[in-house]
Amino acid sequence: MFISIQRCDIEPQGADRVATPFSPRIVDDCPRALHARLLANAAARRLRAVERRNALREDDAEYWLHAAPVAVERAAEMRCSGRLPRLP
Repeated sequence: MFISIQRCDIEPQGADRVATPFSPRIVDDCPRALHARLLANAAARRLRAVERRNALREDDAEYWLHAAPVAVERAAEMRCSGRLPRLP
């Protein structure tokens, strides 16, 4: 039995070469947005660690607890490097 392979009618345009229909666009964030996202990521990792610990999954909890400071360190590096513009 042969299966014919057909090309998709949808071709990606622009810089996002892995675009699929209805996928969110990849947008470069401003430095403040990236900083906020890093801190939100760290908070989410800590919450995930608490969830894993409550589910008695200590290995997973330890992983997420050790992953959270990485995002905080990156946010602190951004603040100290002067890449964040001053607020008006």
